[in-house]
Amino acid sequence: MSDPPKPHATATLAACRAAGVTPVLITGDHPATARAIAKRVGLLHGDHAQEHVVTGPDVAAGRVADLTAVRVFARTTPQQKLAIVEAWRSRGEITAMTGDGVNDGPALRQADIGVAMGRRGTEVARQAADLVLTDDELATVVAAVEEGRRVYDNIRRFLVYGLAGGTAEILVMLAGPLLGLTLPLRAGQILWINLLTHGLTGVAMGAEPVVPGAMHRPPRPPGQQILGGGAWHRMLFLATVVAASSLGAGVVARHWGLPWQSVLFLALLATQLGVVLGLRTRLLTRQNLFLPLSVLASVLLAGAALYIPFLRSVLETEPLGWAGVGLAAVAAVTGCAAARLSRAILRTPPRR
Repeated sequence: MSDPPKPHATATLAACRAAGVTPVLITGDHPATARAIAKRVGLLHGDHAQEHVVTGPDVAAGRVADLTAVRVFARTTPQQKLAIVEAWRSRGEITAMTGDGVNDGPALRQADIGVAMGRRGTEVARQAADLVLTDDELATVVAAVEEGRRVYDNIRRFLVYGLAGGTAEILVMLAGPLLGLTLPLRAGQILWINLLTHGLTGVAMGAEPVVPGAMHRPPRPPGQQILGGGAWHRMLFLATVVAASSLGAGVVARHWGLPWQSVLFLALLATQLGVVLGLRTRLLTRQNLFLPLSVLASVLLAGAALYIPFLRSVLETEPLGWAGVGLAAVAAVTGCAAARLSRAILRTPPRR
């Protein structure tokens, strides 16, 4: 009789380690069984692997100075499993515990994230856990970690984009009069810009795919703010670029005798659309086609605000020629380039 590990268990544990997640085997089986399984899945290496297997009686007797230094435990009781979880949590580590039996209940409840098996797990384990795996696959936990990092990165990306656009609009309204642009934008124009930039494209950003290398970086510190790690610097940099590009287009349009307010309106909108494209996970990709389509829709609606008589009267805009549209296009390219540059430079490496 044998109960070998699943074929992909080794790859799953390797993915955990690459993502900064430390796997620990805690079992009630005999130490020889635990050692064989651990060596087979890559938790233990070498001929002296028995030195790295600790039994439950050793834990109960206090013969292990640091429980977090051990990667394989055998012959453990529910109380000893609970002690191991508490040892990791006392170090400030976010701890997840997987289990399927009644004896796993206390540790599942005590861990930050209790994960129970849905198929072979007992009712006690499922009730004590925070998550239940319907397929009983540890690989699903790894996939959940990857999805969590994707969602978190997209939230940060949207906040940087939204705050940069809002800050840029404030800077335009404050600095415009100092540059001879008496009333840079009207209230309706600002609302139209926010509707197109934060409505269509902002929602589309949430569907961006996972960042390359997301599963090869350590977990973020638990106390790190969502806009930490260089996000504020990136936001201020992009806000400055968006405001400067838009104001520059407006000043040039005024010097050329063009309807500068409409040029400024279009440039501010176009620059933010350039930024949202520059903040993409990959600039040229077929993934998340909703984002470029939303940008295209925003461009068409921006054109409608300039050329459809009803919207022109409501938003108080004027039609633009090729010169005005060209100024807005230059501003958009500048915004996109600044966003790509901010991704490469203004990035703080995560702390372990």
